[in-house]
Amino acid sequence: MGKASTGLEPNVAGLLCYLLGWVSGLVFFILEKDNKFVRFHAMQSIVTFGALTAVFALMFVPIVGWIFSWLTIVIAFILWIILMIKAYGGKKYKLPVAGEIAEKRA
Repeated sequence: MGKASTGLEPNVAGLLCYLLGWVSGLVFFILEKDNKFVRFHAMQSIVTFGALTAVFALMFVPIVGWIFSWLTIVIAFILWIILMIKAYGGKKYKLPVAGEIAEKRA
């Protein structure tokens, strides 16, 4: 896997890509220039949690929006935990759509 240019171990940097959702993904995508593992997880974080943030914005629509916002929170939390565990374990765990986008852009 090799060291990340951030000075962190790649599995730790991969975990941190997900820590604050798309924000930490963006930070690591900008900072990391060399390590494909870290760049993949950073981009997957940006795409996944960026999309979930957009869906969460629907909470302002009465009733339907409230249901979607709760569902989005549950999905986001589950994905957040799974993706951090997989990245820390050194695995390149690809989500169906976000993983494909991340792989092309990493």
